[in-house]
Formats: sequence, C-alpha cells, structure tokens
Amino acid sequence: MERPFTIVFILFPQLTQLDFTGPFEVLQRLPGARLVVASREGGSLSADSGLTFTGLARLSDVTEADAICVPGGYGLTAALGDRELVAHVQRLGRAARYVTSVCTGSLLLAAAGLLEGKRATCHWAFRPLLAELGIQTEAARVVRDGNVITGGGVTAGIDFALTLVAEIAGADVARSIQLSIEYDPQPPFGAGSPETAPAEVLTRVRDRALLQYPERRAALLAALARPV
Repeated sequence: MERPFTIVFILFPQLTQLDFTGPFEVLQRLPGARLVVASREGGSLSADSGLTFTGLARLSDVTEADAICVPGGYGLTAALGDRELVAHVQRLGRAARYVTSVCTGSLLLAAAGLLEGKRATCHWAFRPLLAELGIQTEAARVVRDGNVITGGGVTAGIDFALTLVAEIAGADVARSIQLSIEYDPQPPFGAGSPETAPAEVLTRVRDRALLQYPERRAALLAALARPV
C-alpha cells in the first residue's frame, strides 16, 4: 500500500472558518489523502465566526507533511506574533512538497520565510502587505510558483484546493470532485472583486479592512525581524 499523502492544516484562534473548511471539503475527497488538523496547543479553538473546532492535533506532535495549508482570518495578526506557531509553519513548510495558503494565510507563510523569491496572492485588501516585502503579487484566485500555491480571499480556497488535487491526482479527479460538490458558482451580484464591486461598496469594505492594516503590518514586520 502506498504511503498516504499527508496534508496538514495549521489553524490558529479566530481564523476564518471557510478559509479552512472549503479546502478541507475538497481535499478530504482526494484519494490516498490523510488530513491532519493542528494548532499550536491542540485541542479546541474558535473561528472568528464563533464556530468551534475540537480534536485538533498539537503541532509539536506533527513530524512531517507532504503539504501544509495555512488559512487567514481576524486572528492572523495575533498569529504573526506567536513565535512558536511561526516556527512550526517554517519547520513543516521547509520539508513539505507543497506550501499553500488561503486568504491572509500567505502573510504567515511570508513571516516563516517561505515566500522568498516567490509570486503569491492574498485577500485583495492585504496584497499590498506582501508587495511591501518585495513579493510579486497577482490579483488572481490562485497563484502557483514552484511548490508554493496561494489562494485569494476566503472562497478562493475551493479553487486552490481543486488546483492542488489536479496537481497531485490529475485533472479528471479534480473535475470529479468539483462535480460531486456541485461547485458551479453563479453569484447573484457582480461584487466579488474590487474590479467588479460598486464604488460605494468597495469603499465601505476597504475602509473596514484598513482598520486592521496598521496593527497587522506591524505584526508582520516584527515577525520578520525576529529569528524564528
């Protein structure tokens, strides 16, 4: 029997649950996959929506990963300040075949030194933070550069996961999973990106995101300045 393909989801308190659960739903359907959901302390934690996840592994007990996936969320700023968490991301990511993220999770990859010389994406409101680090960003749902695959904001995690499935098991397997979950998005409004949203909606959402920006920027720069 072939060794299972181990995918480790690295969670932290106050993550955005769909950043995690969207890719999880896709990747748990990947033949031969073994999914591990872990956090620094293990046990339980709550998402920024209040949803609670239990039975999490402790990251110190996770010795290897074929792929890591890091979500984003409101708790990302605090996660950047968690030296032990960043060290685990770096440890597992350095040896992984694939290093991946969804939404602002790419900022945690950057803090762990895993995006050096790579192209990447992020939630649109926080892509400038990656660019400030000298990382070439793209306004795309999924960006792949070598073994690094990053997804845009929240729902882009499903696109990312299907991309990873196709890479590992082929496009037909990815198409089968896409059909099985009936992933055929037809949103009722054309407001899913800064380019398509009405100006007043963009301003309102951007202004709300900018409230997090200074603290998140400071946390990211502090993480990069300290030894991991």
